[in-house]
Amino acid sequence: MKSLTGKTAVVTGAASGIGFALAERFVREGMNVVLADIEEPALDAAVNELADLGPVVGVRTDVSSAGDVDALAVASREAFGPVHVLCNNAGVGVANRVERFSLADWEWALGVNLWGVVHGLRAFLPAIIEQGEGHVVTTTSMAGFTATPLQSPYVAAKHAVVGITETLYQELLAAKSEVGVSLLIPGFVATRIMESSRNRPDRAEGESFEPPEHLKQLIAAAKPPSEVADLVVDAILTDKFYVFTDDEHFKFITTRHRDIEERRNPTPVRLDFMRKR
Repeated sequence: MKSLTGKTAVVTGAASGIGFALAERFVREGMNVVLADIEEPALDAAVNELADLGPVVGVRTDVSSAGDVDALAVASREAFGPVHVLCNNAGVGVANRVERFSLADWEWALGVNLWGVVHGLRAFLPAIIEQGEGHVVTTTSMAGFTATPLQSPYVAAKHAVVGITETLYQELLAAKSEVGVSLLIPGFVATRIMESSRNRPDRAEGESFEPPEHLKQLIAAAKPPSEVADLVVDAILTDKFYVFTDDEHFKFITTRHRDIEERRNPTPVRLDFMRKR
């Protein structure tokens, strides 16, 4: 896409963090923006905050629900017509040892982080491809390229999202489509992902894991979401696929690839960021 002005964007997980920053940047670019989030009070506040900047609407959406995402697609078209930019951004974090995750933990994490992307593509992509103009941005994580201890459901979902998005890119490339694809790969970004349990539908189930205070502080002091939004807009306009927010954790990807190439056992991942600095 050469210009965003006058086009329409849909952003999931838009009430806070990277999602809100994307929505704000898009509306400043002159776009119509549909904000989707499961946290309704925060969603209403986000829409109210952006309303003075341009045309925005909010749609309460549980991305793990096929029906909710289908309804989001309908509401988006009714509000602004064709959708040009889809940001599959909603995500939740969970942390524990593999054997301690409950079925509810797995269903929640995979429902949002994986099925949310699947539902978004299924509901929006056919129309975007048919109109021959648009861009899909899917948010994964450094955990989509590495094996991060204590995050197996998150890692599983993010690995799957990487594979789906790379496959989509290859398919559109082979079809000579004008629709672009970007994979957003955040490292540490100042978001509320450490507070994901606030939106968990079954808080009483499973064994909760409370992140240490120093890790919460590390996230709070990390890269501002607004800088991530700048990277995404640049990627859309320049048709860039891999969008890393920083190089701090790239060494883990390099090491993993060398392990595979040399057919050696995985190198232990040092969780320095989980320890007090």
